[in-house]
Amino acid sequence: MTTKWVYLFREGDATMRDLLGGKGAGVAEMTRTGVPVPPGFTITTDACNQYYADGKQFPTELWDQVQAALKDLEGQTGKKFGDAANPLLVSVRSGAKFSMPGMMDTVLNLGLNATTREGLAKLTDNPRFAADAYRRFVQLFGKIVLGVEGDKFEHVMDEVKGETRLDTDLSADELTQIAERFKQIIKHEKGLDFPDDPYKQLEMAIAAVFNSWNGRRAIDYRRINKIADSLGTGVNVQAMVFGNMGSDSATGVAFTRNPSTGDPEIFGEYLVNAQGEDVVAGVRTPQPISKLKEHMPDVYAQFATIAKQLERHYKDVQDVEFTIERGKLWMLQTRNGKRTGAAAVKIAVDLANEGMIDRATAVQRVEPAALDQLLHPMIDPAARKNISALTSGLPASPGAASGKAVFDPDEAEQLAHAGEQVILIRVETAPEDFHGMVAAQAILTARGGMTSHAAVVARGMGKPCVAGASDLRVSYANQAVTVNGTTITKGDWVTLDGGTGEVFAGQLPTVQPALSGDFATLMSWADAFRTIGVRANADIPRDAEVARGFGAEGIGLCRTEHMFFEGDRIDAVREMILADTEDDRRKALAKIEPLQEGDFEGLFRAMAGLPVTIRTLDPPLHEFLPHEDAEIAALAAKLGVPAEKIKARVENLSEANPMLGFRGCRLGIIYPEITEMQARAIFKAAAKVQREGIVVYPEVMIPLVGSINELKLQEQVVRRVAGEVEAQTGVKVDYLVGTMIELPRAALVADEIAEVAEFFSFGTNDLTQTTLGLSRDDAGRFLPAYVEKKIMADDPFQTIDQKGVGQLVQIGTERGRSTRANLKVGICGEHGGDPASVQFFYATGLNYVSCSPYRVPIARLSAAQAALGDSKRDK
Repeated sequence: MTTKWVYLFREGDATMRDLLGGKGAGVAEMTRTGVPVPPGFTITTDACNQYYADGKQFPTELWDQVQAALKDLEGQTGKKFGDAANPLLVSVRSGAKFSMPGMMDTVLNLGLNATTREGLAKLTDNPRFAADAYRRFVQLFGKIVLGVEGDKFEHVMDEVKGETRLDTDLSADELTQIAERFKQIIKHEKGLDFPDDPYKQLEMAIAAVFNSWNGRRAIDYRRINKIADSLGTGVNVQAMVFGNMGSDSATGVAFTRNPSTGDPEIFGEYLVNAQGEDVVAGVRTPQPISKLKEHMPDVYAQFATIAKQLERHYKDVQDVEFTIERGKLWMLQTRNGKRTGAAAVKIAVDLANEGMIDRATAVQRVEPAALDQLLHPMIDPAARKNISALTSGLPASPGAASGKAVFDPDEAEQLAHAGEQVILIRVETAPEDFHGMVAAQAILTARGGMTSHAAVVARGMGKPCVAGASDLRVSYANQAVTVNGTTITKGDWVTLDGGTGEVFAGQLPTVQPALSGDFATLMSWADAFRTIGVRANADIPRDAEVARGFGAEGIGLCRTEHMFFEGDRIDAVREMILADTEDDRRKALAKIEPLQEGDFEGLFRAMAGLPVTIRTLDPPLHEFLPHEDAEIAALAAKLGVPAEKIKARVENLSEANPMLGFRGCRLGIIYPEITEMQARAIFKAAAKVQREGIVVYPEVMIPLVGSINELKLQEQVVRRVAGEVEAQTGVKVDYLVGTMIELPRAALVADEIAEVAEFFSFGTNDLTQTTLGLSRDDAGRFLPAYVEKKIMADDPFQTIDQKGVGQLVQIGTERGRSTRANLKVGICGEHGGDPASVQFFYATGLNYVSCSPYRVPIARLSAAQAALGDSKRDK
């Protein structure tokens, strides 16, 4: 049976996006609605895939079907392809299922040669128009199909025009001479004579569209946006209509609503006496679409009616291309319009309020990641127009910020206290850099991935971060960084865009997006649909307040060790680590306890009536000690101990593999007084706040548990201390004791662990490391290559590895609940804010996800879309 490779526009419809691509399906659907569309046909995405399968050869019968479709076009238009008297000219456009940059640009006026150009001149009685059409065709074909650098053609145009004339001022003779010079450039650059045979032109253009599917930019875009390589692209061949036939002709692009703000107004631009690519290329300054109302009132009225008709038909904002030929309006293309995050929210809410879509559809319309734009400052678009980035890294935490370059966390803190704005630049960050990260406006690292320490901490604080900018050569000794020949020294201004990963020299202004009432409306609709809770990872009251403001339903992870780095309390922590006896350790812990108690009070007040999950000390002790000689000497002087003792302790605590070493519950088992102190601080704070009439729900979480026996020992300490505090205060606090599941063994023996644990929280960051044998701080060196080579579909630290880590989450949940039916199960790794991962956790039956405060709205929306069964994209 013959495969149908070609569909006439009238044979397709909107449901055929997979086969015809977005443009093909869109123009077919427009044709069906009765909108004036120039006739044409679409070559299917299947033909593209077969082209690659056959070693870049057209599939059997494709060319025969193309020729048959051309005959149909000839019948519809009354013109003939290649005919000298009345030539049919066509445009050739690419069109994949999803719009993407990097695909082949449009070729216009295909079918012209010296003979058909003369015919066109006589037919229109306009030799200049015909000469300009041919010049455009040679230029576009040379650049797009044959790959000649566009600047070489523009140089000729600029030379002939001089400084004072526009394209429209060139005569027919000048345009003819320019076209001949273009052909000479093509011959010189590519060694090819320009093809005169219209059928050969079309064959080459179709092949060029197919080839653009595997161009570098298109591949990169698909990888970043998780679009499957197997989709292929369609090719749209459409009869030409001309916007450059005089003052009653024009071409333009418009949106049915404002794509920046979402306001319900037609938004776009048009050019009189021009062809399509002129608007995009900026050859002349276009007019706003509102001016068309004055210039051609009847055409504008028809256009406004069609715009509303298309929006009602598609039930979404449309991005349309149109041409006016001698006063007649033609619609060339429509597709769902791309929009900013703010516009997406407003448009979704407005369309629902107008009755065009329901609330469920409105919730599904907004990409969760688009909300990032609403929550963080961004570089002023006007300021970045003519500025090139110094370099780029991974967009690890969204937002934009400027500050003076600083390379030392202590100095960052000092300068920030003095009122300076600073950007902390490090090779990579570690927990001991935390105070400097708190002080900085943003963080830039040369190493590390999307879930590196810098990325996780920055996201938690809502600060911009660019991680893994591998071109950076950081020198702490010189207090400078060199990148691509430019040196930034301490005190130089730097601007980071954590949403794009770009790094700029100098100070660029930022703008703060405003959260609208529409945002609150959409979030309330999302909450009505979602069935999984959303909490936040927050370590200090300020972050907890931000999280609650964004709709968090509790704290899913409070990392108590981050509190240890605040101010001078690190000295007491170090004193505790250096203690030789339990008595000395307890004395040092007694200094820390009231400070922790105060922190917990702030968290309980901020989260009044909501659960607060507090993880006991997790990192290895060596992370709290200094390692440089100067720092060791300073600490020795402060504590009044010999520097040699500190050095010896640092050596004693050093580990070959600290991530799997003396940390987590192992610390609390060997030094139970640490867990005692933290538990006492938790319950004293809870009792105090509860006495104020505030409801508190502390959940004490023991980290890195691999067996029930470990958990039993720590649980006994917690419950004993809780009883002691209750006896002292007379206040009974409802609390839970649970554990993090972050070791494969813990997931596999979850039925045993659930005998003691009243809740589980999957620490998917460490569970991913321990399951895959990957260090998240080091994997950035090869993970991007793994994703590019399709060894892995995604970075497993960003999107949950469902087959491996995900299986352990499922097993742990099922086995835990087989022992304790009402076991509360959540997840507190960075995956809690990843839309694809949230869908998986919803399907697995978790009670809640927890993520950084600024990702809470994203998680809320993702959870709603998961509950609604949203599956908008092929993976």
